[in-house]
Amino acid sequence: MKIIWQVEPQDIEKVRNFLSLHENDPFVQQRIKRNLSNVKPEITKEDFWFVMVSCMLTTQQRSGPDSAVARFTNTRPFPLNYQSCVSSDNPRAFTQEIISNFGGLRFSNRLSSQIETNLHLLKQGFWSETFAMLNELRSTQTLQSERKVANFINHHFTGFGPKQSRNLLQSLGLTKYEIPIDSRITKWLNRFGFPVKLSASALSDANYYKFVSEGFQYLCAQSGVYPCVLDAAIFTSFDGSLGFRRVSPISGAWYNQQKFSEVMPC
Repeated sequence: MKIIWQVEPQDIEKVRNFLSLHENDPFVQQRIKRNLSNVKPEITKEDFWFVMVSCMLTTQQRSGPDSAVARFTNTRPFPLNYQSCVSSDNPRAFTQEIISNFGGLRFSNRLSSQIETNLHLLKQGFWSETFAMLNELRSTQTLQSERKVANFINHHFTGFGPKQSRNLLQSLGLTKYEIPIDSRITKWLNRFGFPVKLSASALSDANYYKFVSEGFQYLCAQSGVYPCVLDAAIFTSFDGSLGFRRVSPISGAWYNQQKFSEVMPC
């Protein structure tokens, strides 16, 4: 059996009209500037680690502008920065203490275990493979290459699934096509008139996630819009104009006043 996507002229008009309402929002403009740029800045270990830990923190807890996650990731210096974690004699105990003592953060046991596992993997030499994948996207952004690297993140790093692997890459400014699909996207698509009633709870199934993602990407392609840009507009529409607020609950992307102007939550 096959699914044949069909986009009508009125669908394209709806997408373009929707985007026109939000295209001047600072968050949308920042997404355009970072993710559509042909020149990608080099990713450092600190960069990747900060975004990776931020993604993990947002997986199962609220991450809006006024949330504990937002306060934590906007703390400078970042409490779980790479140098602090890698130099700790007991990374699991160190991260659990930091998360537990901050206040308002959940799942400290699970998160500390996952962070320790990922840290051990990288310290054992996996940085080279990881940077090879990231550099592939710095030089070539295609739907196929983005999906390949997202699957790489999903497969190798603990605490990541289809959504957060794309969340990580999008927040690093490395993806145009593969976006993190979550409840905001499914709600927007249902309101838009997606041919199938969507459920966010079913996104944990890889095939279902792929189905929704491909439908979204096809709609964008027919409308002449990059998925990462429509994604930013949708999050802005749900959470209001971000203006110059430092944090944005964009399936993982956050404003701050340091090197990154976009980095992530869920």
